[in-house]
Amino acid sequence: MKITLASLRSVALGALASLIIASAAVQAQPTPGFEPVAAEVPVGKNVRIELRLTGITPPPALADITIERQRIDMGPDGMEMMAAPLKPVPGTPPGILAFQTDLSMAGRWALTITARVKGQSAPITSKIIFTAVEKKSDAAPAPGSKRKIVYYRNPMGLPDVSPTPKKDSMGMDYIPVYEDEANGPRGSVRLASEKVQRAGVRLEPATLQQVARTVRAPGTVSADETRLGVVTAKFNGFVEELYVPAVGERVSKGQKLMRVWIESPEILQKQADLTTTLIGATRSSISYEGAERNLRFFGFTDEAVDEIRKAGRPLRSLTFNVPRDGTVLEKPAVVGMRFSSGDTLFRTADLTTLWVIAQVPESDIAVIREGQQANVSFKAFPNEPREGKVALIYPELNPATRTVPVRIVVDNKDMRLRPGLYAEISFAGEAQDKVVTVPDSAVIDSGQRRVAFVSKGEGLFEPRDVELGRRGNGLVEIRKGIEAGENVVVRGNFLIDAESNLKAALASFAPPAEAVQ
Repeated sequence: MKITLASLRSVALGALASLIIASAAVQAQPTPGFEPVAAEVPVGKNVRIELRLTGITPPPALADITIERQRIDMGPDGMEMMAAPLKPVPGTPPGILAFQTDLSMAGRWALTITARVKGQSAPITSKIIFTAVEKKSDAAPAPGSKRKIVYYRNPMGLPDVSPTPKKDSMGMDYIPVYEDEANGPRGSVRLASEKVQRAGVRLEPATLQQVARTVRAPGTVSADETRLGVVTAKFNGFVEELYVPAVGERVSKGQKLMRVWIESPEILQKQADLTTTLIGATRSSISYEGAERNLRFFGFTDEAVDEIRKAGRPLRSLTFNVPRDGTVLEKPAVVGMRFSSGDTLFRTADLTTLWVIAQVPESDIAVIREGQQANVSFKAFPNEPREGKVALIYPELNPATRTVPVRIVVDNKDMRLRPGLYAEISFAGEAQDKVVTVPDSAVIDSGQRRVAFVSKGEGLFEPRDVELGRRGNGLVEIRKGIEAGENVVVRGNFLIDAESNLKAALASFAPPAEAVQ
């Protein structure tokens, strides 16, 4: 069989034509992916968004699509951290995926999805952009409305206004500003009922009530300083014996505390002076009384003086007694130790009455009065509060903590309380005449300005500068700015404040033209 050049050329051209046709067929087949059924969706809760799977014929059933990853956020507007929940919705037609989500604000939301489809070797990943827009009730006047539009403002808060309706770069309608808003008090804002409901705005009327302010402060328990006792030595010596051997022992006045050996020659000489007056018959009583008084100055008791008089000679050992009832708090003395004049050997305190030192902030100190009742609770005994009385407001403020110490006297006859315990103290203020009050959540305090929003009806909110008075029990006194019976915003007022500040700022950009009909 003879093959010619012409026949080879014919076969090559036929193969090339088949390859070109096959390549064109592959290129004509679209790449599988997801696209939005409707790219514009409303702002709000439980918003339904739908995706359509393209590039696969026939469209696969919902059971043949397995979602591996899904996320929706405001990444296109530079707010990737602002994500929303996604909940798949069953019962959709073949090739259609539906989700339920909460879109909290207008703007562009990006849905990123990765899914595996039966019959496809690789997963399908797509990024779909949805534009969330406010409902028309927020962007345009109702049909037949007599309200006049002054201008339209940018829906994202940018300093851009327009005398005619328009859309921004994301397709969002500009929001109308009406004549009654523009001519009202500066910062007045009108919100659609849907936005008010979505923001959780709640109103309460200003009422006439008594404001009884309760001040709370931390504190610690300490010993009553008027019931402290200290045993010190007025001469040099040694500790021979301890009758109270440990800290924490309960002692009574006159009880033997310790016996010491007298080292001081001066004390021995003063004892000798006393014995000399006893031997000399012609000695006057004044000399004897003077010698006895000198010994008492150095801690000699009646028993010790009687012992010297009976023995007729100086004592080398002296017994110290407890000066008052109480508990031993410190015991530096130990058997055999040497002490010098002025050394503290024992410290005692009567703990049947204690002090609680409360640290009251300087902003609350004006409410506290001496003699005022105080409720004291302790972390050690949380269910056993005790009543006390303010004994003293200290004259100095602690500059480090900006608090003033306040002393409360508390009974402790059961001896359950101990110095050093942590306490919480509440001081109940005295109720006075009824005044105009609002919940304290109604007032926005910037440090320089205090504002509350009053509802004027039909979604219109007016900012009021207020002068505040006393606070207590979740209420604050309004001395100026709001009258009793007016409805004030107690929840959601920060959203209204943001809208109000925006309206006030944009007022300077309003076009000077007459109102738009």
